[in-house]
Amino acid sequence: MSNAPVASYSLIVRIRIVNIPGMLGKVTSAIGAEGGDIGAIDIVDVGREITRDISFKASDEAHGQRIADRIRGIEGVTVVNVSDRTFLMHLGGKIQVNGRVAVKTRDDLSMAYTPGVARVCMAIHHDPEKAYTLTIKQNTVAVVSDGSAVLGLGDIGPNGAQPVMEGKALIFKDFAGVDAFPLCLNTKNVDEIVMIVKAIAPVFGGINLEDISAPRCFEIEERLQRDLDIPVFHDDQHGTAVVVLAALINALKVVGKRLSDARIVFTGAGASGIATAKLLMLEGEPRDDEGLRRRRTQGRRHLHRPLGPRRRLAQEHPGDEPRSDRLRHGEPDARDHARGGRAARAGHGDRALRLPEPDQQLLLLPRLLPRHARRACPERQR
Repeated sequence: MSNAPVASYSLIVRIRIVNIPGMLGKVTSAIGAEGGDIGAIDIVDVGREITRDISFKASDEAHGQRIADRIRGIEGVTVVNVSDRTFLMHLGGKIQVNGRVAVKTRDDLSMAYTPGVARVCMAIHHDPEKAYTLTIKQNTVAVVSDGSAVLGLGDIGPNGAQPVMEGKALIFKDFAGVDAFPLCLNTKNVDEIVMIVKAIAPVFGGINLEDISAPRCFEIEERLQRDLDIPVFHDDQHGTAVVVLAALINALKVVGKRLSDARIVFTGAGASGIATAKLLMLEGEPRDDEGLRRRRTQGRRHLHRPLGPRRRLAQEHPGDEPRSDRLRHGEPDARDHARGGRAARAGHGDRALRLPEPDQQLLLLPRLLPRHARRACPERQR
């Protein structure tokens, strides 16, 4: 099993060392002896002492601290500061708004703003479709979250979710040239979220829902798709479903199967699982043995809660659970990095399934069912 450090714990130590031969070697040897992986070494200042920035990777925060302490113990070396490169990347946020036109003269200002802008406003007023050509609407997406299901961190609220939404906006811009802006809402009320998104929709050409917990995410998405005239995309549902379908199509080509002939078993019925199931059924013209098993879900006290999408899918598409090739999907658990990164190292990517909802646990294969469920349903143990 590899113990290679993860990039998330990449640190920079700034040191001042006595300007004599061999001192830098002592520092690098100390880092290596403590298990650090050295990257760049840069000179910041040269005088009677040399100031250098040394980048290195550590397995977790405690490991990084041990390396820094080891450096501090070298005579003639002063540790000025130790910085986490991930935190440095986030200083001041990761995105900003820049103007597309320069305003250098009074004439420029009179066209970009008053009085010239008034004619553009009235043109849009008379023909709302012109908003797509005369404003940012044509290329701007709102990244909306309530912070209730952030990565693997769970409900950390809108403030905690902000760095993730900024990252998504950065991905939109760098990978697709689409301008996106994070909107982290301080409410988990479905009606309020729908109302807010509908109210700000005129500015945007699309809505990207992000990290909103189930089952509320289903209702929010359905209502917004129904009421808005712009695309509404829920990344946890639609984004996951698209990439899983693509991966499955390629995997089935390798094993010489067709999607319509494959049996697909879902161990988990969250937002991504249900959306993936729906897309696979649309693509593969499924038989009635695909999807979630009815007898695995019906009559369970845990399903008395309003989890309509899960129950409907289970009822409409009952099926068996044969042994088969497995295609795992899921994202890394960000909590591993927050706790120190041990489980996120290489070799730990195929971890136990994270299914906190009781009804999700009951959808697992029999050997993974909670003990009380196995006792209550011995007929399911095959």
